[in-house]
Amino acid sequence: MNKTSNPDQEKTAQGLDTMKKTVKRLLSYLTKYRFRLSAALILMLGFSLAMGILPTLMGTATDIITENQSIPDLQHVFFLFILDAVALFVCGHFAQRLLSDISQDALYDLRNELFTHLQTLSLGFFDRQPIGELMSRISNDTDVIDQFFSNGIQQVLQSLTTIIVLTVVMLIINPFLALLVYLAVFGIVAISSTIARISGPAFDHMQEQLGELNGFAEEHLAGQKVTIAYQQEESVLNSFSSLSKHVARIGGKAEFVALTSMPAATIMANLQMILLLVVGGAMIIHGNIKLGELVAFLGLSSSISSPLSQIFSSYAVIMNATAGANRVFQILDEKPAVADKPGSGQMPAITGEVKFDDVTFAYVPGRTILKDNSFHATPGQIFGLCGPTGAGKSTIINILTRYYDIISGTISVDDTSIDTVKQDSLRSQIAQVLQEPFLFSGTIRENLRYAREGATDEECIAAAKQAGAYEFIMAQPEGFDTFLMDGGANLSQGQRQMLTIARAMVAHPRLLILDEATSNVDTRTEKIIQNGLLHLQEGKTSFIIAHRLSTIRHADCILVINQGEIVERGTHDELMEKKGFYYNLFMSQFRGKLSAVTGVA
Repeated sequence: MNKTSNPDQEKTAQGLDTMKKTVKRLLSYLTKYRFRLSAALILMLGFSLAMGILPTLMGTATDIITENQSIPDLQHVFFLFILDAVALFVCGHFAQRLLSDISQDALYDLRNELFTHLQTLSLGFFDRQPIGELMSRISNDTDVIDQFFSNGIQQVLQSLTTIIVLTVVMLIINPFLALLVYLAVFGIVAISSTIARISGPAFDHMQEQLGELNGFAEEHLAGQKVTIAYQQEESVLNSFSSLSKHVARIGGKAEFVALTSMPAATIMANLQMILLLVVGGAMIIHGNIKLGELVAFLGLSSSISSPLSQIFSSYAVIMNATAGANRVFQILDEKPAVADKPGSGQMPAITGEVKFDDVTFAYVPGRTILKDNSFHATPGQIFGLCGPTGAGKSTIINILTRYYDIISGTISVDDTSIDTVKQDSLRSQIAQVLQEPFLFSGTIRENLRYAREGATDEECIAAAKQAGAYEFIMAQPEGFDTFLMDGGANLSQGQRQMLTIARAMVAHPRLLILDEATSNVDTRTEKIIQNGLLHLQEGKTSFIIAHRLSTIRHADCILVINQGEIVERGTHDELMEKKGFYYNLFMSQFRGKLSAVTGVA
């Protein structure tokens, strides 16, 4: 008859198994530095041996005093005390120094691996993950791992080494008394294993909730302007307070359970001491051992209690670290949704011919976004993409740049299927100017060279002039060396957009993607930007996502997209003559502008 398994027991067992694997994986970052780690372990062994010698010297001194032996013998013991103390300091100091260096190197490796791996992941991953949640894993979760490397593992290694060495010393002196000491040790181990089963899942849950809290804070700080505009400060504060209380409550429970190990260890250590005094005292009375032997054992048992307490004081750190590490490893184990095929070559220099043949795509299986779309763009042509919100305009761009892989069909550039070449070699020949310009903290020159690291100063200046940005750049305090704040916050919207156009020019692309680059600027700035865009489009195959149809009136071909299908195509004049979908879109925008001026709907 099969016994029905307990779901809670299975969950606990799985949690412990996961924790073991996580700790093993964390330790692998330390074991990379085997030579230094071996040296640190040898030093810790020396430290532990010196710790074991101290109580035996105390016992020897006790016997010398109680048995009225000679003063020179006592002086000899005192000299050994000094040597032992020096050994304690030297071994302890250098072991700590080595382990600290190893810990920081291991943390550097982990952080670097995490950020490097993030650069390899596909755009879809970042679309699914809130920025705040990712930042929590990069910062908060790696911080708790830092505590594991810097404090937890050091204390555990030193404590375990000390316990092993002291155990050997006790067994040599008196195996029976050593057994008594370990009755208490076994009790502490039993308590700790019980606490591990309970607190492990609690720490995992705490880190998850902390990630949500950080994500909430990140999102609302980014949207603080909207919060103030709509007087939602109190509502946001209440929501944050509620989430924060929830995290505090979960964290309090996890910490409480973990920290119960400390008083438990203290109680067991005191019981151990009392047991030694009673049994050892009886053995002295019966002449089985000397007083010095009991003194040595009391010192040794006390020395064992200290590293045991350190292990348990590190327990909360280790549990917290494993929870954080699980979240970090989830990212490290994430596979890119779009990957280069084995044997993928470099994309040759392109002329700008683009073909879509019966292309079907879905972000989520079963929810088709694009269905059987085909079109052909010849080198130098300007293609306009228009349609209602959610029609699939941006999706066409996302799959042309291979941010996502298509379900069926073929996308080719210059008769080369884009899934047969390396992604980087394709994207290096494509430039994008987005509706919301983004600049990095750094100089204007650095932001322009972001498109092509080898760009010369002359190329940057020429690009700035063509984009209409040169005058305002030279009006800045340091010209091209002016430092921009995060996102270019010290520039106007129009100035940021001019710089993104100049950046695209520096890239020398053959394919150009424009996402309504003038929608958020004033009329004067719009004319400057439009002039810059005309320079940028010269000789390039361009795809323009149009929110305002007036921006694509002069396109060589306009693709009208609705519900994931190209429903119309042609020039502006051709489509207006048809009086179909495009005509209705254009007229609705025209009437909207007219009513805004006249006040008549």
